[in-house]
Amino acid sequence: MKHTSIKIISLLFLVFFTASCEQEMPEAALEAAEGGGTLRNYTAYTIDAADPSGSNVYGRVVFWKGTLNRTLVQVSLYNTIEGQQHPALILEGASGVGTTTLLTLDTVSGDTGELNDNKFYVISDTSFYDGLLDLDAHINIYLSETDNTVVASGNIGANADPVESN
Repeated sequence: MKHTSIKIISLLFLVFFTASCEQEMPEAALEAAEGGGTLRNYTAYTIDAADPSGSNVYGRVVFWKGTLNRTLVQVSLYNTIEGQQHPALILEGASGVGTTTLLTLDTVSGDTGELNDNKFYVISDTSFYDGLLDLDAHINIYLSETDNTVVASGNIGANADPVESN
């Protein structure tokens, strides 16, 4: 019994002693991870309301040139329908004319008005951003995955002047 008490007291002393030691804080890693960093080059286009029932969904699509020459696509919409998932597609040709899908982006959350899975959709084609101004295309935002009503649409590339770029 006496040996057990001494062992318990010794164990408690050891636990308190090691817990009270100062912990060394490592220095912060300030370099950006490969492919990370600040996005500086972008081109933005408007997305106008197109829903005949008057939902008035509108916003912007912004194409960012990433540090690995990938293009990041950001969609920001206003007046989206809560609880809905709005498919976003980039289609060939001018708005209202083309129907051939060039890219299927992530769906836009009706709760946030932004892409559902990630803030950006990544286009891995390294020449996409540099050819954007000559691209004959537009973006459509649809009511839902089961209803192909176009609620918003906007020309991009050769079909429209960017509203903002650098």
